[in-house]
Amino acid sequence: MTGDGDGSDPGRLDGCVALVTGASSGIGRAVAVDLAACGATVAVTARRADRLDDLVAEVASGRGTATAVPGDLTDPAAAAAIVAEVAARHGRLDIVVNNAGVMLLGPALGAPLDEWDRMVALNVSALLHVTHAALPHLLEAATGPRGCADLVNVSSVAGRRARANAAVYNLTKFGVGAFTEALRQELAGRHVRVAAVEPGAVATELPTHIRPEIRAEMTRHFTDVEILRDTDIAEAVRYIVTRPRHAAVNEVLIRPTEQVN
Repeated sequence: MTGDGDGSDPGRLDGCVALVTGASSGIGRAVAVDLAACGATVAVTARRADRLDDLVAEVASGRGTATAVPGDLTDPAAAAAIVAEVAARHGRLDIVVNNAGVMLLGPALGAPLDEWDRMVALNVSALLHVTHAALPHLLEAATGPRGCADLVNVSSVAGRRARANAAVYNLTKFGVGAFTEALRQELAGRHVRVAAVEPGAVATELPTHIRPEIRAEMTRHFTDVEILRDTDIAEAVRYIVTRPRHAAVNEVLIRPTEQVN
């Protein structure tokens, strides 16, 4: 395994087991492919089982190892069962990337309440369910040969800057940032590194979930901006989890060069 001063390649994750949520598309899929290319055994979860199967096949075609564990992380029992299955199947859990999320923008006045509930359930509750179940396994992994474990929460620039028409999305992402930092302080002495990745505009399917009139406005806003690719965020995650044991990257804020805010 990658270690601090053990002579191994610092960019490799051989022997490590990673769990990536929201892996059926976009950032989660790119992170899973990237970590597998670094030698990690990657467990991927999301609700769309067919897409997870395609991802597992893609990883295998590159001579990596991935397993699919589909489920609904907003259900605490299902989230706990997924984490337990990954740890039991692979014997350990070294890295968790909480990526599952949804962005449903629009004015608060007259907003469908189910959109607010969906964002809180997936962006916050699902992240908490997975983290709660994973922490004992990460703490155990941190005592192993690698000497550390990693929890990476994918947040957003919306967790730093509030904007009109994003009130509940801001609420969820500010919450993720606070939770991440508090947990980092709690676990620092036990070598479980906790980090937040905060992307700006990224080319994923997230905008397709937004109501058409809001999506059109968002498209106009970024007309002259070359937005990020999902692989840009995957590279940031890889950087975080491949640091030597003594170095913890706490936050990565990554925007398109031309994005102002």
